[in-house]
This record gives sequence, structure tokens and C-alpha cells, in this order.
Amino acid sequence: MTPEVLEQHNLTEAEYDRILSILGRPPNLTELGIFSVMWSEHCSYKSSKLHLKRLPTQGPQVLQGPGENAGIVDIGDGYAVAFKIESHNHPSFVEPYQGAATGVGGILRDIFTMGARPIAAMNSLRFGPPDQPRNRRIMEGVVAGIAGYGNCFGVPTVGGEVVFGECYSQNPLVNAFALGLFRKDRIFYGKAVGIGNPVLYVGSKTGRDGIHGATMASAEFDEASESKRPNVQVGDPFLEKLLLEACLESMKTGAVVGIQDMGAAGLTCSTCEMGGRADTGIEIDLAKVPQREQGMTPYEIMLSESQERMLLVAERGREEEILRIFRKWEIDAVTIGKVTRDGMLRILDRGKKVAEIPNRALTDEAPVYRRPVAAPAPPSPEPAPPSGSLSLDWGKVLECFLGSPNLSSREWVYRQYDHMVRTNTVQAPGADAAVVRVKNTRKALAMSLDGNGRYCRQDPRVGAQLSVAESCRNLVCAGARPLAATNCLNLGNPEKPEIMWQVTQVVEGIAEACRALETPITGGNVSLYNETLGEGIDPTPVIGMVGLIEPLSRLRGSWFLQEGHRIVLLGPLVGQETGGDVYTRWVRALPCPPLDLDLEVRVQRTCREGIENGLILSAHDCSEGGLAVALAEMGFSRFGGRTLGAEIRLPAAEEVGEVLFAEYPSRILVTVETENLAALERIAALQGVPVTFLGQVVPEVLSLRSTDSTVIEKSMVSLEETWRNCLGGLFADPL
Repeated sequence: MTPEVLEQHNLTEAEYDRILSILGRPPNLTELGIFSVMWSEHCSYKSSKLHLKRLPTQGPQVLQGPGENAGIVDIGDGYAVAFKIESHNHPSFVEPYQGAATGVGGILRDIFTMGARPIAAMNSLRFGPPDQPRNRRIMEGVVAGIAGYGNCFGVPTVGGEVVFGECYSQNPLVNAFALGLFRKDRIFYGKAVGIGNPVLYVGSKTGRDGIHGATMASAEFDEASESKRPNVQVGDPFLEKLLLEACLESMKTGAVVGIQDMGAAGLTCSTCEMGGRADTGIEIDLAKVPQREQGMTPYEIMLSESQERMLLVAERGREEEILRIFRKWEIDAVTIGKVTRDGMLRILDRGKKVAEIPNRALTDEAPVYRRPVAAPAPPSPEPAPPSGSLSLDWGKVLECFLGSPNLSSREWVYRQYDHMVRTNTVQAPGADAAVVRVKNTRKALAMSLDGNGRYCRQDPRVGAQLSVAESCRNLVCAGARPLAATNCLNLGNPEKPEIMWQVTQVVEGIAEACRALETPITGGNVSLYNETLGEGIDPTPVIGMVGLIEPLSRLRGSWFLQEGHRIVLLGPLVGQETGGDVYTRWVRALPCPPLDLDLEVRVQRTCREGIENGLILSAHDCSEGGLAVALAEMGFSRFGGRTLGAEIRLPAAEEVGEVLFAEYPSRILVTVETENLAALERIAALQGVPVTFLGQVVPEVLSLRSTDSTVIEKSMVSLEETWRNCLGGLFADPL
């Protein structure tokens, strides 16, 4: 094994020496390939595992935390939901359509591997500025891939987020989320239990696509990145739909004792992880593996990441029941091996041993690194803001905000997604949170995805807290009680001390916020090495939050409903420090805002109690773009409704622009009937939450006045046209 071979497999000399010690001999090429994918950052989490242990993972509602294919929480009455988020960043840069499509396919398999039927999907996407043709090409491919796979599979894509930033030009982020529903007494696990039980391969035939996909996702990109296209998998959503039905039907027989999807690292990962979790061994014969290409070597078969494949362990003597079901669905299914008691992953090819490795050496005993951590040098100071009040046309500033890529409507994106398939969607894309009902119950499930790389660039710990708080706040605005969270941590090269410092700070921030908001982490994903030619992304943790609405009548939208309703702000009108995202770029240069977690908890509790008592009619998180943007968004027409406006009287303030556009956290805009204002104020007072009565809902004009002048007077129809046409206008141009 030359240094060149080790480099091709992304293994260090120290890791190779460890392999020699484990095996007591030099590995053959197949064994080296197996070690390389299982010890890759993507599969082993060797740089982040130590830090992830600080996350809170337990709670009375948690049935399954990190360590399985998906987390599971109890929603009552015998029901449970499985949910998770995963990254497919590197493949989506190399081949946008298939990279995104197979990301959707992979997260859906994670859900139905647990025994749950997927009922909703979302995605968090980040691209470079859309005025650059290459970025538009990548975005078009990613969105088409998500739509192509999800729509054909038959799962509604109900929400998500799209963010643009220069740091994502060479490193787009594609984070896929899915949620499934099932009875909590029908959970399946990825364990190879029962010595002598047969091991079954089911699904698509194995090809040469995706070989070393996990290794590719564990390294920086360079000038040769385009040549890695063969490392990207190719998906077939129609086959995955059949695979879903066949797997769920097989599970009902009671003959399935363990199941795992073949995702990253393919057959290698599924075999050793199932054996590792059960402390058993697995022996398979590759000659029995269905193959769609001739002359495949053991190395290629074990490392292939061909999609739509699963590994099952059946109860001995009942395998024919399972095989019969898969034949009915016209899916390949064959017994390829058995569970053994020696804890070894043993690979045969036509009866001849071609690899033999202890399972635990590939899983629980894979390398774990405590990499050097060092805070980066402080950034250059921002230009000092001008003294005194800025004199600007605030109406034009608002129009520019609403017509900017990061604040405009995402309709161009989500109109490509089928968000109504299965007829459970009760709050579609465009609201603070997506909501799907649980049929034949009074329950509904709310979901949100949130992240803020710009804040995390300035302060990774506080930025991560803000992402957790916003995701949770979005659920509360929809009328939900937040239950638990999943996270996808997207960062740069962990071999750089300053990046590892970001990792530690992000994890600490998430842990603190999740404890305060009582939303344990049930699982997730870490995606590192998001760098190209040494230039990395802003640290971008994405939080996926799930909440329960019960009864469904508590569901609230994030828009005005009727003229005359009063508009109230829960939380501070202004803060100790001004927020810094959109407002910074347009008006002033100010830092990431601080977050008072205790205040955040009290604001969310006030909103939730107001909804539960029937006082609050609609609620909208006040975040990106500040108060003025949130007011405009609440007036835009949704789902066939009409455009409404607002008449607002602003309290006296030294800096009007700060009141309008600063991005303070812990703020929610709500609407109430006039007669319920006092009752809402009493609830807020008991929680110690500031309340500002801003004005009322009026027809089609946004009018904001201070004590002595008109600050903004704009037609809502005109503002809405600007807001809706930004992305559509950019993508109407030929690339």
C-alpha cells in the first residue's frame, strides 16, 4: 500500500498503522476500501463525535435518540413520528440534479427503515448569489432534483428555506429533512440479531455509481471537482416507492427482525453497522448480490452507493414470506448471507473469503480525534455607523428589502414541489411552519427548518442559539408545542483549528438553546469539509424542529385575516444591540444580536397561551428584515385570500430605521380582536413580556407613522408584486 493509494482512500499513515494493528496483517484492497469509507468523516464523525456528546438528547417524549437511522418522539394515543435531516452538499455541487434527488431518496429511506411511512419532506438550501449564471444553474438543478424525486415518490414537500450568500458559490448546501408516522409499538431497528438468521438484500441492483461517495463528502473540493461526477449516485423514485410498500408490508408479517438502508458506503455500512449495534457478525457472499454491470469486483460491490437498496435480517425459516412479498412488488430480493456470533464482517465471493474485519473496528471503535481548537483572529472592525438619525426614504428601503433574493417570495421554488399529495397538508409552503394533519385524529404536526450562517460567522455560539430559537418560535406561531429537534451542522475543514473552534461553539450554542426550550436533539448529521480551494462556508447549523398541534383548531397562519383586527408585538420593540443581517448590508454595520434565552422562553410561552385561550388569531415570527418586513409579509395574499394592509403608529424612537429593520430576536407579531387586547396583555404581564399595541389591519395600504410624520406609505399590491417577482424574474432569463 503506497502513500498514493492511501491518499486516494483519504487515509493517513497513522490510520493505516492502526489498520495493521487491528488485522495483524496488511489489508487487501477491498479491506482498505471498507476501512476508508467507514473511517471517513462522513460515516465516523471522527472530528465531531466528542463534541456532539454535549447535546441534550433525552426527554419524556423521546423514544429513540441519536444512533439509529432516525429519531423518534411520542405524540400520544399510541402514535409516534420519526424524523431526521441529512446533508447532500458535496454530490449536489458535482451533479446538482442527482445530488439533490438522491439526498431526498436517502432521507426517505432513513424514515421508512424505522417502520414509519413518510408523510412530509422539507429542505434547507443555500447557494451563491443568483445573479451569477453558474449559481442559477446549480440552484435550478437542485430544485428540479428535489421536485423530481419527491413528486414521483409521492411525499409532499411542505416547506424549508432558501438562502443566498457568496460563501456558498463553490459550496452549495442541500440539507434534506423527512418525517414519518407510525404506531409506537411498530418500531424497527438496524440490528442484526439472532445467530443464524438469514441476511437479505432487497431493492435495486448494484452498479458502479456512487463508489467512494462517502469519501468524496469527507474532503475539500479543488479544480478537479467536476471529474468526481461518477461518485454521485443516480436515483429512481418510482423504484423507491415500490421498495417502501414492500418493506412496510414485510414488516407487518413479523418476519423482519432488523432492517437498514444502504446509504453512504452502501453494502459496507449496512452490514457492519447492523452487526455492530447487535454485537454480532455478518457473513455475506457477493456472488449472490444482484448486479447490473458485468465484471464488478468485490471492492466495487462493497463500496457502491447505488440507490434504493436495503438490507434485512429475517427470522430463520420465514425468509420465503419476505421474498414472496418483494416478488409481488417486482423488486429484487435474495438471501446473501447470515448473522454470525463472532462479531466479524466476513465477505465471500463465490465461497472464497475476500475480506474479514471486526465490525466494532469499523463502527464504535473507529478513530475519534480531539483536533486542535483555536479561536480565529477577530474580524476587521466594521465601518462606524453614522451618528444621529439616518434620513432615508424608508418606503424605498422596504421595497428594496422585499425585492432582494434573501427576503423575496420563494414561490418559484415551492411551486415546483407537490405539497398536497396524500391530502394531509393543512398549512402549505410560505407560512412560518409547515403543518400536516394526522388522519382520524385531532392532531397535526408542525415542522420548520432554520439556520443563519451570517450570524454564526460573527458569533457561532450565539448564531446557533438564534437558529434554534427561531425554529422553535416558528412552530409556536403555528399553534404547536415544540417536541424535539434534529440538526445538520455544515462547516469547513476540521483540520483547521479555527474551524474546530466553530464546531465547538455551534454545538455549545445548540445545547444551551435546546435545554432552555426543552427540545432535545434526536439525531442529525455533520457535514464538514465544505470548502473549495481553501475557501470555506460560513458555519451554518440548520435546525429542524417538530411540534404537535392538538387540537387542530389551534392551528394559526402567519398572515392578516380581516380588517379591523388589532396588531400587537410580543417582545421588545428595540433591543440593547441592533441586529445585523439585512439591515447591516443596507443601512448600518452592527453585530449579531444577543439572545436572552429566558426572555425567548417567556415570549414563546405568551404566544402559545394566547393561542390556546383563543385570543391570538394569527402570528408571525419577526426575524429577517425586521419589523417592517414582517408587517408587509403578513399582509400579502396567501392561498387565494386577498391582500391586506396595516395602519401602524410607531412609538417615539431616536432611530426610526432601527425600529423598522433591526433584527432583534424574541419578537412575534400577532393579531387579536379589540375586545381580547386586555386578556392578552394580562398573559404577557404574568410572563414579564413587553407588549406594544402597534395598530390595526386595513385594506391594501401599509402606513407607518411616527409622532410627527409619515415614515412609510406604500401600496401593498405594489410591494407584493415586487416581493413575488424577484426570483421568478431572475430565473426567467436564459442561463
